[in-house]
Amino acid sequence: MRVNIALLTVTDTRTFENDKSGSILKEKISEANHNLIDRKICKDNKNDIISILDEWTNHNEIDVIITTGGTGLTGRDITPEALKEIADKEIPGFGEMFRYVSIKSVGTSAIQSRACAVLAKGKYIFALPGSSGGVTDAWEEILKYQLDVNHKPCNFVELISRLKEK
Repeated sequence: MRVNIALLTVTDTRTFENDKSGSILKEKISEANHNLIDRKICKDNKNDIISILDEWTNHNEIDVIITTGGTGLTGRDITPEALKEIADKEIPGFGEMFRYVSIKSVGTSAIQSRACAVLAKGKYIFALPGSSGGVTDAWEEILKYQLDVNHKPCNFVELISRLKEK
């Protein structure tokens, strides 16, 4: 099953021309035969992030939203806070798994990541770091499998049709 994905880079400094993490994810999405429905870049501004996420969570064709950037510890890193404002449910295991995977790459520095995931209006939203290594680890070690309907014993894709159940 092809998954429809929207990609948001949160940054004060990058453009499409030099957005390395966004470009890596765009390539990974294509390699996995998923559909990139939309791609945007916005500043580290909570209201701007929420506005874009709101637009995409109301878009019927989008199944998954991936953000890159804004998950660190500095004062400008506010992506997790934006996700919490629109979340219906948190997916704590994603952040835990990401930090577990990251420790192999960056050692104890993995503790500085606030990578996270939520459900909002029946959509998965994954907030990844802005580093090329971080997005590569997240995709290759977690998302590649969880966004593949053939991954067993279970995966995120097989639940998409049930995420809006009451």
